[in-house]
Amino acid sequence: MKRIHYSELEGRAGFYIALIVLGAIAGAGVLAAWYMEHYGHVVTGMTNQIVWGMPHVFAVFLIVAASGVLNVASIGSVFEKKPYKPLGRLSALMAMAVLAGGLAALVLDLGRPDRLVVAMTKYNFKSIFAWNIYLYNGFFGVVLLYLYVQMTRSWKIASYKKAAGTLAFVWRLILTTGTGSIFGWLVARQAYDLAIYAPMFIALSFSFGLALFLLMLVALYKSVERPLGHGLVNRMGRLLGVFVAAAAYFVAIQHLTNFYAAEHQGVENFLLFGGNVYSFLFWAGFVLAGTIIPFALLFSKSAKTSMKPVVIASALVVIGGLSLIYVIIIGGQAYPLVLFPGKEVSSSFFDGVVNPYTPSFPEIMLGLSGFAIAALLTVFAAKNLRLMPTSLADEDVDPHLVQKSAQVVELKKAA
Repeated sequence: MKRIHYSELEGRAGFYIALIVLGAIAGAGVLAAWYMEHYGHVVTGMTNQIVWGMPHVFAVFLIVAASGVLNVASIGSVFEKKPYKPLGRLSALMAMAVLAGGLAALVLDLGRPDRLVVAMTKYNFKSIFAWNIYLYNGFFGVVLLYLYVQMTRSWKIASYKKAAGTLAFVWRLILTTGTGSIFGWLVARQAYDLAIYAPMFIALSFSFGLALFLLMLVALYKSVERPLGHGLVNRMGRLLGVFVAAAAYFVAIQHLTNFYAAEHQGVENFLLFGGNVYSFLFWAGFVLAGTIIPFALLFSKSAKTSMKPVVIASALVVIGGLSLIYVIIIGGQAYPLVLFPGKEVSSSFFDGVVNPYTPSFPEIMLGLSGFAIAALLTVFAAKNLRLMPTSLADEDVDPHLVQKSAQVVELKKAA
């Protein structure tokens, strides 16, 4: 590998247009949060039956994806994969930005954001939510340390890069385990209460995070016309295909496990074969658009010579991921609570009734603002810090790959 030089993002027209667009979306999200706080949650689609709405879908997706974004840096420093080493700085910074975007959407959806002080000063350690506050704050601290070790000019400090990367890698696994355990430990809901949610969310974080990172990487380098090699993007694309398959495997095991248990068969039929929005989002959103099509694109012949299939597949993975999180969060709450197993329950309090939910425009804007905040922080940091290599051309990052590709071309011509 040639010596990698880092520099700040060039301030071209595309940079300022991106800042304006992302700032407008983030500002709209803040206004949406104010609107919901001022008029109450009655202006949203949420009720006392479905208390986690669309903002939570975006927030949980971003929190899970933040862990996966950091995986790019871990592959380079912890697992010593040289082509990924130049991406370590951008990966670490973007991981913190994505987590900040997810938490911003989450906090602004509390209804009473001022009560956050109580949540930060009084802890109920019997609640997984209290644990996650430490995990989120710890993630910022550990990744910030990891980023400092990568960017320092002190050789003595830089020698601890692998140790810092290992700590960050372990912390991100714990963080995603905590997020998955929120659902795995909720015994009241039939769709939850499964230990497999923790490893499933880890697998999902790999695919969500790498997809987001690929989209941001291509957007940044294409916007300022910096060299970006097809070989590097294709390498990460194939890895994304493996992660997509792993995520689909854990989701399949989760649903098969639920089908095997008689107490969960009702909610499984409701979510997967109920002919409702949740079954549509699962099969059309996650399975088809988020798994089958991306997998085919990522391992297609065109992906070896063009970035377009990888970019399209990454966008579809994000769409499929949001669909799956919607099914988990909203669908899990929509199915009626089983208060008395084996009995039919009905009352004036909607017991035994499927809970309706339609996301409102302010909820959607608040959720989208989480993405905008994450992208805004990443772009702003890239403009002011030396995070991006001046060139990610294949001959600079992985000369052996270029040599191998040339040999393959020569063999094809000879044949």
